[in-house]
Amino acid sequence: MKELKYLCGYPETITNQVSHLIDKNKLGDFILQRYPIIHDVRSDKALYDYVQALKNEYIRKSQPLSKIVYDDKINVIKHALGLHTFVSRVQGGKLKAKNEIRIASVFKRAPLEFLRMITVHELAHLKEKEHNKAFYKLCNYMEPSYHQLELDMRLYLTQIELNGRLY
Repeated sequence: MKELKYLCGYPETITNQVSHLIDKNKLGDFILQRYPIIHDVRSDKALYDYVQALKNEYIRKSQPLSKIVYDDKINVIKHALGLHTFVSRVQGGKLKAKNEIRIASVFKRAPLEFLRMITVHELAHLKEKEHNKAFYKLCNYMEPSYHQLELDMRLYLTQIELNGRLY
């Protein structure tokens, strides 16, 4: 059985089902059946607008975002959900703080549901820095299917690693 590095921590019942799909060469079909269409949020400008709209809908009063981009340099294994950074700099006599969200470029051509899940995850870090109960409660508030989408996104990453892109 191939190591399922994106599914570490999931119950054996789930990893066994995924292994069965892989053995039958059906993982890609499973994902395509659930998510047949990819999003059209391809440019950094479109991504900025998409993320800002979600932010304004759910956490309007949180800190502003100065940068939202797709990033080719994100190592998907370590930062599968993207990257949220908070940078403080002294400029003149003032302390300037900037929040940035970077999403791995592999998600430029992915289902909208996966992009939304990643966006929700990174936006939740504006309010909650740690992956604690309050963090996941906020994720579920912004996206009620958050946990299912996270699992499915991990299946998608597994598919890409084993057989290349689906879309």
